[in-house]
Amino acid sequence: MNNWALVYEDFDPSRESLREALCTVGNGYFATRGAAPESSADDIHYPGTYLAGGYNRLKTEIAGHVVENEDLVNMPNWLLIRFRPEGGDWFNLKSVNILSYRQELNMKEGLLLRTVKFRDNQDRETTLIQRRFIHIEKMHLAGLKTTIIPENWSGRIQIHSALDGTVINAGVERYKKLNSRHLTPIRKGTADNDIIFLLVETNQSGLRIAEAARTRVFSKGEQIKLEWKPVERDGYIAKEFFVDAVQNKPLTIEKIVSFYISRDFAISQPVLDAVESLSHAEHFDDLLQSHILLWDHLWNRCDICLTNNDRAQMILRLHIFHLLQTVSRNSIDLDIGVPARGWHGEAYRGHIFWDELFIFPYLNLRIPVLTRSLLLYRYRRLDRARLAAREEGLKGALYPWQSGSNGREETQQLHLNPKSGRWNTDNTHLQRHVNAAIAYNVWHYFKVTNDLEFLSTYGAEIILEIARFLAGIATYNRELDRYEILGVMGPDEYHDAYPDSGKPGLNNNAYTNVMTVYVLRSAIKVLDELAPKRRQNLKETLGLEQAEISHWEDIIRNMRIVFHGDGIISQFEGYDDLLEFDWDGYRKKYDNIQRLDRILKAEDDTPNRYKASKQADVLMLFYLFSSEELQELFSLMGYEFEPWMIPQNIDYYLERSSHGSSLSNIVNSWVLARSDRPRSWELFQKALESDVSDIQGGTTHEGIHLGAMAGTVDILQRCYTGLEFHDDIVYLNPSIPEELREFSMRIKYRDNWFEITLTPESLSITSGECELHPAKVGFQGKVYEIKPGETLAFDIPRND
Repeated sequence: MNNWALVYEDFDPSRESLREALCTVGNGYFATRGAAPESSADDIHYPGTYLAGGYNRLKTEIAGHVVENEDLVNMPNWLLIRFRPEGGDWFNLKSVNILSYRQELNMKEGLLLRTVKFRDNQDRETTLIQRRFIHIEKMHLAGLKTTIIPENWSGRIQIHSALDGTVINAGVERYKKLNSRHLTPIRKGTADNDIIFLLVETNQSGLRIAEAARTRVFSKGEQIKLEWKPVERDGYIAKEFFVDAVQNKPLTIEKIVSFYISRDFAISQPVLDAVESLSHAEHFDDLLQSHILLWDHLWNRCDICLTNNDRAQMILRLHIFHLLQTVSRNSIDLDIGVPARGWHGEAYRGHIFWDELFIFPYLNLRIPVLTRSLLLYRYRRLDRARLAAREEGLKGALYPWQSGSNGREETQQLHLNPKSGRWNTDNTHLQRHVNAAIAYNVWHYFKVTNDLEFLSTYGAEIILEIARFLAGIATYNRELDRYEILGVMGPDEYHDAYPDSGKPGLNNNAYTNVMTVYVLRSAIKVLDELAPKRRQNLKETLGLEQAEISHWEDIIRNMRIVFHGDGIISQFEGYDDLLEFDWDGYRKKYDNIQRLDRILKAEDDTPNRYKASKQADVLMLFYLFSSEELQELFSLMGYEFEPWMIPQNIDYYLERSSHGSSLSNIVNSWVLARSDRPRSWELFQKALESDVSDIQGGTTHEGIHLGAMAGTVDILQRCYTGLEFHDDIVYLNPSIPEELREFSMRIKYRDNWFEITLTPESLSITSGECELHPAKVGFQGKVYEIKPGETLAFDIPRND
């Protein structure tokens, strides 16, 4: 098995849309799904192209309400290339006899390949070979190379190469009742004899998008002079021509495309620059060579190598590949966040949620400049978050659960339940914990990089304003002498209200309360990190007085956490009063109950009545914090927390979860890594299969789950290694499953690169030869100095 390639050896119409999402290629600026170039959107194919941060808003009247949604826009389809023998039918996989088929996503080279041998209804046999890339360095360029080999015939072939701006957003079935036409055609035309161009504009956000295409034909390496005619209609332009094909002689069509928008840097006008860039662009093979070189450089820095586990290795690289093409060096100046579903489809409308919490740890340790730029997306929306807090009558910054272009709350007012066909009120905007995740991300970026300039200029302000907001939603209960947070939701989206309550939200969600304490404590630490003059200036700018900081300290000491049973942290106040759920009965009835919320609502019931979670959000505490960190946090709040409580809580909540989130297996594998390695490995493997096997039953085709993909990588790099950082020391406390015979990786901590290799029995760590200073490594209670180019090796004691 080639563990650098995702390979399909057949054409399966029922799985094609899934494969299109998984075979997306991109470069952090734009991305295109792995659809067949000859296809248009139908019940099998969906050839979407998406610009990073390319949003537009439309209004729709639905269920008696006018709702406005902001969507990631499906951009003009640049792939479109069709062919047919003169007088025959246009090539279509559904209408030919497929003799052989192979599609391969070459992750090492960032290349999508397809080879089809087919027989048409005239018994003509033809081999079709296609290769495609979106250039990882030359951010505006993409290439498609099509080779046609007539195996048993000769004759003229008609070629149709197009740019299609008539596309709409139709990639998510449950959104199809909403308005979906985002693009308005502006103009189209030809240039430099062999170039066509198309200009469209988003009809609300006013973003102009230009695509230009240069199509050339080659035989035996020589370019063939063509006589072509334009084919035009509103929002669509193509060049069409005939070319002679000779039996067994390959005929190659090379299509190079440029993609520009009106907010790009260093341009005059999108069409002008799109056409000019093609005038100077190299041929496909030359562009591909530089593209492959840059991917090689990326993999040298970013790969994680597994030994004797080809499928796990392949999927792991697939996950890293999609991370690296969702955000790249091209993303740095784009003012974008990390969308939960990548730039791979239209699910969640391309919005940014809290998935950064799972994604940034990988980037922090390899390409921290990307994390920095993505955190600036949040900083630039700080004033909008302040406005949202003021509208709630509070100080500080309230970031939205779903964010898009300008940082307003993009959560839908209504949500369609495909099980019942009914529209339900959506209360997920009450997930205030997204603010804690943002603060956590800023603080952990600083801890890994020691980027004091970022913290001082941007990060401190974010953390302090989030701390203010979280302190503002904490109310004092005089009777209990404790602070409470009321009317919120935790990460478990099955519970958004109390049973039979007309009021949304829950009280004292444990995860939210603990994270609030963590943020308030971190905010105080941030002030200590700043230079005295900057600290004073920032406090004056924000109007932050000592009395407010003292109030934070009081909340830290007196935050309420609800327990029940023997050391069980209640997911929220009143959780223990809910009914136990009939898990066995519903599994027998429905088999797959991952989306239990939709099943129950279709039965006129609600998960709010039951101890049944989509994902157990109490377990997020054990995901984010070590036992020692939790003991410290609970001690600050005046509660006892003992290590034996962790496995007890894990067992309790795992039995009460449907694992309906793509992140569930990530969190569950992580929290079991110390107490039950075989089960942790089993869940890790399930997490690996989440998208590639679409184990949620039909959601990945709408877009990958980028947080879950990053989470699998992070289990290897931080969980199984026990990797932590404190005071310039790299600490390792491995707990390696037996099934993971060996793996190796490179990480960057502050100014030093390290190469780490682990087995269940041993650990070695090598400091980069080019480092300027020695580093420190902590293992088994001791701290060692490691000089540049030096290797430390340790035996790992077994605790079984």
